[in-house]
Amino acid sequence: MTTPDSMPVPPKGAVPDAAAGRDPALDPGIEDPIFSVHGLSLHYGDKQALHDISIEIPRNRITAFIGPSGCGKSTFLRCFNRLNDLLDNVTIRGDILFEGRSIFSPEVEINTLRRRIGMVFQKSNPFPKSIYENIAYGPRIHGVRDRRRLDEIVERSLRAAALWDEVKDRLHDNALGLSGGQQQRLCIARAIAVEPDVVLLDEPCSALDPLATARIEELMQDLKENYTLIIVTHSMQQASRVSDYTAFLYLGRLIEYGVTEQLFIKPRKKETEDYITGRFG
Repeated sequence: MTTPDSMPVPPKGAVPDAAAGRDPALDPGIEDPIFSVHGLSLHYGDKQALHDISIEIPRNRITAFIGPSGCGKSTFLRCFNRLNDLLDNVTIRGDILFEGRSIFSPEVEINTLRRRIGMVFQKSNPFPKSIYENIAYGPRIHGVRDRRRLDEIVERSLRAAALWDEVKDRLHDNALGLSGGQQQRLCIARAIAVEPDVVLLDEPCSALDPLATARIEELMQDLKENYTLIIVTHSMQQASRVSDYTAFLYLGRLIEYGVTEQLFIKPRKKETEDYITGRFG
């Protein structure tokens, strides 16, 4: 991955001069952003997937990215913990500040960044190990060896993911024996076991039934007390139920961003209104 023409990094807490002139449909007035994105563009080879996106993500809130398939939602989400680095021939311009510092800085240690910014994928992907070992894996990677400490982390993480009562008597059973909804909550527990600041969720409920989806949505509301959540969802109903802020992307561009209730009830842009009323997408 290359990042030519990356923007200079402003001092922590600084507000870009251009902010005062931003489109009000893109600026909901975030007072304490955990992420500030400035002019982010991304190419896969000759194909441009993201176009000049600038956005601020609030701390300890749920922000949803919505838009039709292929609009760049998941690509944008993967930028926040630099998962696009793993792909060949990717070029990124612009910058993402995490707590005021560029994630593209040479000083950033990528494993540390990904510990602080966890990821839950569309398809649940538990390791073919026991439930216990799925949760203990991350802490062990980061140096935790004491069994009592690992026991505490496993229980805390499973409780936070609303899964402890369902699995506490079978922690050493294979995780692949869990139901789909339980596996997804296990993946969330695995992500928070290393105590991140942010959890990214890429369509985490797309393969789940309504009951399991409701459990995940309830869990997200609980988690935002301690974590910042960013969710990509194909379901506008889910975005309206769970998120505090919603960003609408179309053809790799940020069209509108604001408080969820306002965006769904009274969108500022015609493209947003057309999408949420089903006229396209």
